[in-house]
Amino acid sequence: MAVSLANYGCDAAFVSALPDHAIGDAAIRELRKFGVDTSHIRRAGERIGVYFLETGANQRASKVVYDRSGSAICLANSGDFDWRRIFAGAKWLHITGITPALSASAAELSLEAVAAASDAGLAVSCDFNFRGKLWKYGKSAPEVMNELVQFVDIGIANEEDCQKSLGVSVDVDVDSGELDLSKYELLSARMLEKFPRMSVIAITMRESLSADRNRWSACLRDRDGFHVSRRYEIGDIIDRVGGGDSFAAGLIHGLNAFDDRRQSLDFAVAASCLKHSIAGDFNRVDAAEVLHLMEGSGSGRVQR
Repeated sequence: MAVSLANYGCDAAFVSALPDHAIGDAAIRELRKFGVDTSHIRRAGERIGVYFLETGANQRASKVVYDRSGSAICLANSGDFDWRRIFAGAKWLHITGITPALSASAAELSLEAVAAASDAGLAVSCDFNFRGKLWKYGKSAPEVMNELVQFVDIGIANEEDCQKSLGVSVDVDVDSGELDLSKYELLSARMLEKFPRMSVIAITMRESLSADRNRWSACLRDRDGFHVSRRYEIGDIIDRVGGGDSFAAGLIHGLNAFDDRRQSLDFAVAASCLKHSIAGDFNRVDAAEVLHLMEGSGSGRVQR
């Protein structure tokens, strides 16, 4: 998220906790390389959470194993961060549903952050990111997330996130490979009905034909109407991990750069489409490359 926004020319800072040792130093140096402000990272704890990904192919699905227990951010507590100082001069906070899934203290810290951001007048966005393998400390995702989302202005999700993180259900069949757009229109309407503070909900729509071939698009509802993006056919996927974060960063940039909501949505979808061709978590494209795809150049021809 922060790297993508920095690549688009935004001032982006990453707030987290990392151990004060060589691996933590390396992580911070990697973020700084892309122009991300790391001055608000708290140095504490003994380990960094990791996960292991077995990359799927064709009809074999990818699999993830998390190793997050005891990491620095899992052990961080409410009160560990000076939000008044962190939010000075800022105008936007983005958080995901992954952080409150890590531990009870991380959930309390997440709620503290969004409440402080709201009090400071920041716009708050949240990618609801349901990760069933992480919710292990005694509370369900809806118990925590429904409270957190009371502070959210811009919601970002896929259909599973809405249903399993927040309990907002519509009969959407994601395994058929075909999408019923009317169901997404209904789901987005129910989201804004349930959360009156939320002004925008963007929902990504992935049609997984195989692990290597997807169709990719999204929809957005605000208080004025419902919008649907261009749909991309993505074959020979290099790496889809980080596609959702690339979409979220593209949407934040789009909402700040364009007056038209459909244009903001199209920027987000194009940015995340390009991420599927890039290995690793970071989307390394700049705004000009995203705009080039938005304007219709998707042939992949060599640029000389």
